Amino acid sequence: ALTSERRARSNSSPRPMLRVVIYSLAVALTAGCSALRPPPSKPGVVVQELVKTTRSWDGNLLPAYPRGQPQITIRRFTIPPGCRLEPHFHPVINAAVLTSGQLTVIAANGRKHHLKAGDPIVELVDTPHYGMNPGKTPAEIIDVYAGEAGTPITVAKQR
Repeated sequence: ALTSERRARSNSSPRPMLRVVIYSLAVALTAGCSALRPPPSKPGVVVQELVKTTRSWDGNLLPAYPRGQPQITIRRFTIPPGCRLEPHFHPVINAAVLTSGQLTVIAANGRKHHLKAGDPIVELVDTPHYGMNPGKTPAEIIDVYAGEAGTPITVAKQR
């Protein structure tokens, strides 16, 4: 059982949420591996930090984590060639890795961010945007959302 002091500390610090996000993304990216990978201290293990930032891809500072019950959501999207997603925004911090194909993210102000397979992205928060697959093959992206229980992670933008 947590003491009230430890509980108060864990609720006030964003570090536990950050650890959960990083761990969740690592689990999502290694899902499907048939063998358990050794810890990084073992010979042959390669660890590559894909992104470490306090800003979204457009350069804006990320907001503080919510104070409520953390909720991690991991989604895998497959976007057909030529498909354009509907405009939307995320009220929570999320990061993703494009695992295959190409993807272009376009913000409401027209600013674009192009991704190719293997590229990470720290998404925009509370900023309308949409994605489109300009390639000839499906684009697959795995998104990890660091939200709060009961709060939506994606909201459709009204036209």
